[in-house]
Amino acid sequence: MADWVGRVVETRARRPEAVAEAALARPRRPLLDDSGQLLIIAADHGARGALGSGAEPMAMASRVELVDRLLVALARPGVDGVLGTPDVLEDLLLLGALEGKVVIGSMNRGGLAGAAFEIDDRFTAYDAGTIADQGLDGGKMLLRVEDTDPATARTLESCAHAVTGLARRAHMSERTFARRFRAETGTTPHHWLTWQRVLLAQRLLETTDLDVDRIGRRADRPVTRPATRLVTRPITRLVTQPITRRRRRLGHASHPALRVRRTRRRPRRRRHPRRSSGR
Repeated sequence: MADWVGRVVETRARRPEAVAEAALARPRRPLLDDSGQLLIIAADHGARGALGSGAEPMAMASRVELVDRLLVALARPGVDGVLGTPDVLEDLLLLGALEGKVVIGSMNRGGLAGAAFEIDDRFTAYDAGTIADQGLDGGKMLLRVEDTDPATARTLESCAHAVTGLARRAHMSERTFARRFRAETGTTPHHWLTWQRVLLAQRLLETTDLDVDRIGRRADRPVTRPATRLVTRPITRLVTQPITRRRRRLGHASHPALRVRRTRRRPRRRRHPRRSSGR
């Protein structure tokens, strides 16, 4: 076992506050040097069970070996920094290996590789507040889009909120972020996310026999508003054509997959004007 392991375990057990102290005392550097380039080592794969490398399926299974390799790599000229989850970065902080390096905290690592919920990348590592408190140089999140998985929409929304949190701590307003997002994508973050939900609803209408109400629940976020609101917005034209094709495929419009459940409204009570008592 590496000689540093005992020291780190002893420090973590007896002085857990040493991690925060080391983070605040860490000398920092400008994000970019004169070359304008960055070489960052990604070391957050193990947090979501992605342990293989090449032909070796468990190449990154040992945290001790991973930290050993990072110590060697970070000591080499030209390596600017590391991206990792709290367990790895805190070990490196206690060993003094992150001084003068760019350090990026990995944020959402909940979607375990190979699991049924792999796309549902919950934020189980750093959050924006911890990244700012520990003086890290930035945050990284994983954004994967799976056309047929309803968890994708929640991941998109969570990532958007995380970017907003990071922007606030970097003294970038939401308006500035939205302006830069529009410059890159041609639309606002909200409209882009809504568009992805509509495309998912369109695909579900074309490829499944789910009724419109259930499709609305899958494509929209789980809130209390009517689930069919997603497919009744002004962009209904995108959804109308898939419904027409589904009717042709199913043969008749009364098929259960084409029905929308509606709640029965109570009749309004008539309000009669008060009659004068004649007094």
